[in-house]
Amino acid sequence: MSDVYIPGVRSRFNSEQLIEDLMRVERVPQDRVQRNIENLQAQKGYWQELGRRISSVRDSARFLYSFQNPFNERIASSTDSSVITASATREASEQSYFFTVKQTAQADRFLSSPLDERMRIESGTYTFTVGEEKISMDFRGGTLRDFVDLVNRRGRDKVSASLITIQTGTRSLLLESKITGAANRLGFQDDTTTMAVNIGMMEQVNDSRKEIRIAENSVQKKLGAENININEGVLQAGARSSVSLPIGISLNADSLFLLQLETSTKVEAAGIIEIPQPPPGPSVQSGSVTYGGITIENDPSLFPKPEWSAPPQPVRIDEMAVLSLTFSDGSTAKLPPITDTGSFTQRQYPIGSIAQGRAVAFLNIENTNTHRDIFISNIEILDPTALSGGYKPKNAVSTARDSIVSMEGIEIYRQTNSINDLIPGLTLNVRGISDRPVELNIKADTERIKEAIITFVGNYNRLLSEINVLTSTTASSIPDARQPDIRGDTRLIDELTYLSAEEAAAMRLRLGAFSGDTTLSNLRNNLQRIVSAPYPTSLERDLSLLAQIGISTNASDRSGTSGGYDIARLRGYLEINEKALDTALENKVPAIKELFGSDTNGDLIADTGIAVNIDTFVRPFVDTGGIITLKTNTIDSRISQDQKRVDTMEKQLAAKEQELKIQYARMESAYARMESMATSLDNFNQQNRNNNR
Repeated sequence: MSDVYIPGVRSRFNSEQLIEDLMRVERVPQDRVQRNIENLQAQKGYWQELGRRISSVRDSARFLYSFQNPFNERIASSTDSSVITASATREASEQSYFFTVKQTAQADRFLSSPLDERMRIESGTYTFTVGEEKISMDFRGGTLRDFVDLVNRRGRDKVSASLITIQTGTRSLLLESKITGAANRLGFQDDTTTMAVNIGMMEQVNDSRKEIRIAENSVQKKLGAENININEGVLQAGARSSVSLPIGISLNADSLFLLQLETSTKVEAAGIIEIPQPPPGPSVQSGSVTYGGITIENDPSLFPKPEWSAPPQPVRIDEMAVLSLTFSDGSTAKLPPITDTGSFTQRQYPIGSIAQGRAVAFLNIENTNTHRDIFISNIEILDPTALSGGYKPKNAVSTARDSIVSMEGIEIYRQTNSINDLIPGLTLNVRGISDRPVELNIKADTERIKEAIITFVGNYNRLLSEINVLTSTTASSIPDARQPDIRGDTRLIDELTYLSAEEAAAMRLRLGAFSGDTTLSNLRNNLQRIVSAPYPTSLERDLSLLAQIGISTNASDRSGTSGGYDIARLRGYLEINEKALDTALENKVPAIKELFGSDTNGDLIADTGIAVNIDTFVRPFVDTGGIITLKTNTIDSRISQDQKRVDTMEKQLAAKEQELKIQYARMESAYARMESMATSLDNFNQQNRNNNR
């Protein structure tokens, strides 16, 4: 059936196939140029990928010496993270600190008595105070849940409320301040006070505060009365003096009352201790006699002085435990030591637990120091749970208080458990109390440094592998971008075990694409030279090479493998001996920093080092208008030229194809006419024969 001729449908001579075969031959030059365009586009992609690899190496190198370099990062470690932790910034200095947490900061949290869940809160104006801030809200009346929702909605992150289920049908209302610190007590005003009393949250109390008066008639001077002064409520106990103040209070052993006072000190560096001097000895004047104009002088008297033996120099005494309590039974108890402060600092002591049920008779100041004056003011006994207005919570879940942290013997008071103004670059996070010092060690963040170094080495090796693959001499110089070049030495790729299957397949396409390219050869050689060159450091005389911190072309431990020739190690890839690197980072961080980038001329700009030199060397490759850009622009220009050739050929081929179609159509038409004439002649001859019969 395929040979059946159907006029207008099928060509008699299969002209379409003939034209297609002829055009295939005509398109050979165009196909060759098109394949060249595809190869050029592939090469452009290879250069762009190489540029990305170079940029990755440059970025990781710059990170190792820029102002954001990881060598300046600090990390804080605590010997007891349940007591205190810290976060360090780059400004923190490498040092160890010892802290004792005596008290954590808390906020007021008050709980009501169990309430019927159907209870309703009366309408009114409900006002809360947190420190100096006042929060007022109007409530139109409703259930406990309605009141809780109002407080949480209007509390402005200062006050919150919640309901706690005691048992089925019973709830307790919890009101709490969201701000810690003794100065941020939670207070009630307006209808809030009445409501708090009605729901069993608050109760009225008397005598929640007792002031200890400082006056001449109330102070008992014991020793060094001449060094004791009282001025406007401030008691000055000079060096080597002792004084007592009557307290006269009796508390239960479980009482929460505090003894609160303010102290300051004045320290004299010299002049307090008088050092005896040797006696001058007798002073005798020699006489003279004059007679008849003749003067006779007496010889000076001789008084041999006994040898002077200076008495031992008085011992300088430093004693900060100067406060104590005397009880009615005659016993005493020392209070925790104070600290040297130029201004008055508030101090609190749990007098109830110290007294243990004994009546407190006196507060004693025994200043045995030889060079320090003690100042005390604002002494009072107070209930820390009591609020202004004579009320105190019946069920205080927690009471507002400051955190108290002792650093190197100095007590620090803060309203929060996050302290960021004590040590530059360090934020302390107070978590729990301790009875012994906890060490915070600030050191370099070696993990981040190690990660940055590993990233640099990884990017370096990826770049080197890219260059090795592209410049391989065992593959064709311009592979067909559509087919993997199986003629290349695939060992280059098989050695790169970190590649995925897709990445390995893509690399096989690039194998030997730029074989013999001197630009890439020079790039590889210079990179290898830079990472293997010595860079002496000022802090460690024996540290000048990457190999000395465990990074080299032969750094990994292969003790279990057989020796011999290993071509993979000749390709220039860097290996990391992690154990050696960890050891170096533990002890030589400043020197390692200099190894990658250091300032040798004092202008505060790194000018030498592995990272600096690599950044300087590869910059011309990836900068705007650099080598990679020139390469890709040149390829673009060639692609553009070839594309114009393709377009021209396409027009020529289209014209040629049209010409062939016309010619074959004419041939078909002529043949059809000839065939028609032949048929007509046959018919005419047949008719003549029939007529002759």
